[in-house]
Amino acid sequence: MKIIICGAGQVGRGIAERLAIENHDVTVIDISAELVEAISGSTDVRGIVGHGAHPDVLNDAGASEADMIIAVTFVDEVNMMACEVAKALFNIPTRVARVRDQSYLLPQYSSLFTRDNTAIDVVISPEVAVGEMVLRRLALPGAFEAIYFADEKVLTLGIKLEDDCPIVNTPLSQLTGLFPDLKAVVCGVVRDHTLFVPKSDDQMLPGDRVYVVTDQAQAARTLALFGHEERPADRVLIGGGGTIGMYVARKLEERDSNIKVTIIEPNIKRAEEVANLLTNVVVLSGSALDANLLQEAEIGRTETYIALTNDDKVNVLSAMLAKQHGARSTACLVSNLDARPLISPLGIDAYIDPRSVTVSSVLQHVRRGRIRGVHGVEGGDGEVVEAEALETSPMIGKPLREADLPEGIRIGAVVRDDQVIIPTGDTEIRPKDRVVMFALRDKIEEIQHLFRVSIEYF
Repeated sequence: MKIIICGAGQVGRGIAERLAIENHDVTVIDISAELVEAISGSTDVRGIVGHGAHPDVLNDAGASEADMIIAVTFVDEVNMMACEVAKALFNIPTRVARVRDQSYLLPQYSSLFTRDNTAIDVVISPEVAVGEMVLRRLALPGAFEAIYFADEKVLTLGIKLEDDCPIVNTPLSQLTGLFPDLKAVVCGVVRDHTLFVPKSDDQMLPGDRVYVVTDQAQAARTLALFGHEERPADRVLIGGGGTIGMYVARKLEERDSNIKVTIIEPNIKRAEEVANLLTNVVVLSGSALDANLLQEAEIGRTETYIALTNDDKVNVLSAMLAKQHGARSTACLVSNLDARPLISPLGIDAYIDPRSVTVSSVLQHVRRGRIRGVHGVEGGDGEVVEAEALETSPMIGKPLREADLPEGIRIGAVVRDDQVIIPTGDTEIRPKDRVVMFALRDKIEEIQHLFRVSIEYF
């Protein structure tokens, strides 16, 4: 596909890098020559310096031949106008806009981004998406990843295996015999920084990070089986009162008045704004790197500390400090790929990858075939994909053992008529089934072929 990206910041760069890896024809536009030079020098994309909503700039970017425009600048109004120009002058088929300001997304204005009222096909709000991921982590504290599919009927859990996990050193093929009614499939394993799809005779080892697809109704049981029975936190400390921190605090306040939430925000004006907007949340003004302020926030009694500032270094260091001062569990927002291998050795329990969340929401609309959901894992080394099976799919009407699935792909669940089915070799995929599967990066194109709309996608 020929794709234009307006905005070369963290979000735009993350999307561009991923799409370029998949051999899409990508052009990035930004008013910053420095950002354009950085992305075009390190990634196989074309860079243009200019305003992403200006017709002449879009024309230079090849808008008349583009299949998609993704407008992710820092200014919502620029993103909206870029989509309007893309439709009116160049008839770009698919138009995606980033919208950060939550006032645009309030329920009473839900008709704003309908096709009758705007040229935007897809609205993405990375801050909301990241906030929801944080909330899922808080609800399932034993998981470092929690992703819902199939209208939240299916859940993919990322779980780290400790030494006391009851099923380590057990071949995966034996799990079904030991727990015949468990609706869960181990689809991916990370060992020694390498992601692979395990075979039936493989064993899980202490220290492994595993991705498990399960019936959401059995989430707690699945976590317990893998050695995690942590209770959701009653006391949460948030480092950073920006858009994401504010969103998480507000949702926690709305969902459970018994949770004690505290925010540490360095900017005193912003701290005052947050304090005025939230009723039951304590807001402290200062640095999350201040040990005395952490003590004032009762860090020793805090069950979960989560760092959500826009500075990776502050997030990592404050999470380390919080852990040292008694926080039971810590997590941090980290955009820099190079920093992620350091998270676990530093004693931090989990990290949230904002770029992956945003890229995943975009990829759903780039993928061919009837793809309903996409979420990248391990920096894009793998994906969990939800696809709808159509009559034209080569998977239809044969047992899975005869489907000749490529190595590197594993089906975790099939949803049919609201029923979650854990597949076996005898399972047959039917039209309209929603199939949740795990795939390594180099196998993604295979999934598109398996769930293609028509023969033209071969």
